[in-house]
Amino acid sequence: MAASGRLQKELEIKSRKALAVAKDPLARLQAACLARGAQGIKGLSILFRIMDDDKNRKLSLEEFTKGVEEYGLSFSKNDIAELFRLFDTDHNGSIDYEEFLRRLRPPINNFRLELVAKAFAKLDRNHDGQLTVEDLRGVYNVQKHPKYMNGEWSEDRVLRHFLDCFDYGKHKDGIVTREEFIDYYSGVSASIDNDMYFDLMMRNAWKL
Repeated sequence: MAASGRLQKELEIKSRKALAVAKDPLARLQAACLARGAQGIKGLSILFRIMDDDKNRKLSLEEFTKGVEEYGLSFSKNDIAELFRLFDTDHNGSIDYEEFLRRLRPPINNFRLELVAKAFAKLDRNHDGQLTVEDLRGVYNVQKHPKYMNGEWSEDRVLRHFLDCFDYGKHKDGIVTREEFIDYYSGVSASIDNDMYFDLMMRNAWKL
């Protein structure tokens, strides 16, 4: 399921330590995002999507700078300019959205990526590339959720709350795409050094 509180805490502590010593702007940006937990990468990607004023899936330097500042990251103008140059691989003065996310995401090896893909495929019952409450119904057991047991929440409320673990802030829409699912678990992966432990966590969580 979603990362445990212990894993989240380990990720935040590890990322703050990395941020304190990182010199490379990209490493600092990744660490700053992950210091906010596994949702940090997704949160920044959502913010930049909102900052894409003309919705062309490209970011100008002005949009990029605004996104970094709105997210509350303490980067100098020189750091932001250097980051922009790193992401602007074809030097055309804008950042391609998909390329930006690929560079921003913490590295996740193929072994772990396959486990994440299997988990998503198991949940995506209608194979439309996104998870909704309907996909989870009958797959995610709400019976032992304390708020369901005491009658405070309905089954739909519990399922929506579960989906919100993979969403971010006030921009939750009740839909989790494959990319968003990978974004989330790339953050979780960054807190786990051992592949076998990641494997055990995913298989136990999703009964793979």
